[in-house]
Amino acid sequence: MLEEEYKYYKDNQKALLERYSNKAIVIMGKKIVGIYDSEELAYKDSVSKYKLGAFLIQKCVPVEDTIQTFHSRVIFT
Repeated sequence: MLEEEYKYYKDNQKALLERYSNKAIVIMGKKIVGIYDSEELAYKDSVSKYKLGAFLIQKCVPVEDTIQTFHSRVIFT
């Protein structure tokens, strides 16, 4: 799921970064279908247009800035 979109981003990352630096892009297949100032705006607009799971939202930042850590407040017992 979304492997094609992520591969497109990785294969074209340098060119995309030059053109869309610090923007959130929406990718479907091998095509950019949206450019936004934030991931939140990209999500809000894209879910009104496309089916969930049909698009990838990717922030265009240098590779060293792409590692993110998320923490959950959920406790499993």
